[in-house]
Amino acid sequence: MSDDTGNAGRIPTGADPAETGVAVQPVDTGALPVHAESAPDGKGKPVLELRDVSTHYGLVAVLRNVNVQIYAGEMVCLLGGNASGKTTTLKTILGYVKPTEGDVVLDGETVTGLPTAEVVSKGISMVPENRRLFSNMTVSENLDLGAYQRRDKAKIAEDRERVLDTFPRIRERLKQKAGTLSGGEQQMVAMGRALMADPKVLLMDEPSMGLAPILVEQVFEIIKQIRALGRTIFVVEQNANMALSIADRGYVIQTGQVVLADTAQNLLDNPLMREAYLGEL
Repeated sequence: MSDDTGNAGRIPTGADPAETGVAVQPVDTGALPVHAESAPDGKGKPVLELRDVSTHYGLVAVLRNVNVQIYAGEMVCLLGGNASGKTTTLKTILGYVKPTEGDVVLDGETVTGLPTAEVVSKGISMVPENRRLFSNMTVSENLDLGAYQRRDKAKIAEDRERVLDTFPRIRERLKQKAGTLSGGEQQMVAMGRALMADPKVLLMDEPSMGLAPILVEQVFEIIKQIRALGRTIFVVEQNANMALSIADRGYVIQTGQVVLADTAQNLLDNPLMREAYLGEL
């Protein structure tokens, strides 16, 4: 998982000088209202929710009163530049860092402050940035690690076959060491490993990071396949156009605050959004 204080990005950072030590001109989002969230028709209660979450590193506020709702079967994206708070949002959900205010709620249960292993056991799985596979282990062994907390052997075997059907290329490479795969193949293994946990919510941190453009398109096609399986996905991404093209809804975060929340199509159609965050004039 990357640090939110990186310097390169594909959309404006809006970074806080107190957080990065570098003065960056914030994007003017005064005309970009935060739309009130409402449950999509028939979705019921959120499966994952952040309620007024604030997170600090020491005295520095990195997240400020963040509210996010994700419903079962949705794909929701979190967009923003480097140092905007995207990675800290994921760390807070997973329990790597504890919020100073607010709560993280998973399937109606508050998981705020729980150890990461316990949060994972309750139904959160992660596809980390840069894949982070065990390079000296085989593809098969990496997949098995995704199910290490499970005991339902028959269901594990069933899920393994489903993963291999979704990623036929890695079926051909099960005995190959993960470190010898291409970047695109490694991303498939990372996604397959996360799915082997049978999560309620699948988190993805910059799935297109470091991949050639043709592989970026391939990865997002794979994410669409995973979504078609009925999985609930929350993806952090800087490639706003690609993420919004397959998502249901999106949030834009800047200097630790959600400055815009809407359906993916409305975000794509919003001229101010396109100018500020998609690099169009």
